[in-house]
Amino acid sequence: MYQFDKSMKEKFPKKNTSNEVKDELTYCERLIAIIENKPQIAHLPAVKEKLNVLKEAVEDTQEHLNYSTDTDARVGHKTADSSFFGYKTHVAISDERIITAAVVTTGEKSDGHYLQELIEKSKVTGMEVETVIADTAYSGKNNLLYTKEQSIQLISKLNPMITQNGRANGKGFDFNKDAGLFVCPAGHLANRKSKKPDSHPGASARMVYFFDIEKCKVCPLREGCFKEGAKTKTYSVAIKSEEHLDQQAFQET
Repeated sequence: MYQFDKSMKEKFPKKNTSNEVKDELTYCERLIAIIENKPQIAHLPAVKEKLNVLKEAVEDTQEHLNYSTDTDARVGHKTADSSFFGYKTHVAISDERIITAAVVTTGEKSDGHYLQELIEKSKVTGMEVETVIADTAYSGKNNLLYTKEQSIQLISKLNPMITQNGRANGKGFDFNKDAGLFVCPAGHLANRKSKKPDSHPGASARMVYFFDIEKCKVCPLREGCFKEGAKTKTYSVAIKSEEHLDQQAFQET
């Protein structure tokens, strides 16, 4: 900036030295106003580009500050590594790309919980719902039961945790159908099993397999499999409901 007009140094506001975001915003806003008041400088390509970046940063920060004062807003996640703070809109869309229903929730709410409400709202508008196409979030047991009762075909892939017996990292554990038990990567057979009931409505029950920890303690494959000091070593898999089995068979057609 100074290479274009050295006198600008005297016009700029005193730099902010506090750690307060609002003070920094005030400083940036005053800085922007002074530069924009000098069109001959503000329109220079090198200055204009940096000025636009600063203005966008100020606007984004101001928006986040507005959200942070909203006591109802919550943190939601688009992926495991990205998040947002605020609200989300769940929508139902017809084949013609017309929005037939919408539900606004706080950011942390699960998409799948609102399928039934979206369908019912769509029906109120006069829609005849025969088929629903949705992503994995909507293939929960409650939605499978609901769509079956309503004679609606739900095209939604099951969560891989269901189709893979509830194990995302169970590589190396094999089921011995003769013994009815799992065998660990080192070849040791589980010594017993126990059924764990649903932890909450709509969840699948699990079968838990127990292994001899005396063998685990000296196993050459124990790293990453057995935690030192643990009193038990278990391996569990989801027990698929009838609805999940039917949906899995359907998605394989």
